[in-house]
Amino acid sequence: MRICRFGEGRLGLVEGTTVRDVTAALEVLPTCRYPLPTSDLLITNLDRVTERIRAIAPSSPAVPLDSLKVLSPVANPGKIVGAPVNYQKHLDEVKGNPALHYENQIAVIHRTGVFLKANSSLVGPSEGIALRNLDRRNDHEVELAFVIGKTADKVPRSEALQYVAGYSIGLDITTRGPEERSLRKSAESYTVLGPWLVTADEIQNPQDLNLGISVNGEVRQDSNTKYMILGVAELIEFATTFYTLYPGDVVITGTPEGVSPIKPGDRIVATIQGIGSMEVTVRAA
Repeated sequence: MRICRFGEGRLGLVEGTTVRDVTAALEVLPTCRYPLPTSDLLITNLDRVTERIRAIAPSSPAVPLDSLKVLSPVANPGKIVGAPVNYQKHLDEVKGNPALHYENQIAVIHRTGVFLKANSSLVGPSEGIALRNLDRRNDHEVELAFVIGKTADKVPRSEALQYVAGYSIGLDITTRGPEERSLRKSAESYTVLGPWLVTADEIQNPQDLNLGISVNGEVRQDSNTKYMILGVAELIEFATTFYTLYPGDVVITGTPEGVSPIKPGDRIVATIQGIGSMEVTVRAA
């Protein structure tokens, strides 16, 4: 199942080039009062919501996908986890290019570990990327993203995929410079997630998906998730040795080689096999 959010927080079932408005399925969500839960309410109750979607979808109105403002499929992640230099060829290009590393520590992910991005950096594809610090280099990074579906703590890799609710395309936008990566990657709109959530049952092997990105029609990145240093299961195992992952937490899994600068006016198209494509425009903040 492919689930999107659009408009003013409406819920959609994606069927090819159309979307069924299944917002009524949200009625199965429990009512919450302050203090709110630390997990995303939709993802926590995803099984109940998808069951309701199946029941009401045939009678739900259909609208053209290209007419909608598509939001991030996850509204309230507890945290966004990033996996730095998680492809060997990207690690090689970063080490060989001072414009990418600025003398920051660059080491294999086993040593540097994962990092956190600000939740306020999260947008959907229709909201676009608003670049800051235009006097610096800002780069695109296409990444497989996955969303945690149930509370995960000290999870062995052999069981890790059972904790995944679904997959999306992620864009990790990066300002180059000497500061910590979590700062340089946390500006508003510097995490793009979408265009929908593909439930985990549709992706049998997340470690064999072609992914790529084009900018203004020019292919910049073209690789496969099989080249990750730490795969999806290993990332869950690694992260949960340090902290608990909760439903709705988003993990972006690192980018392959080919990162390059973007500027206001650019049109980005990111594609991942089994998920689809999303178009994102770039502007100045």
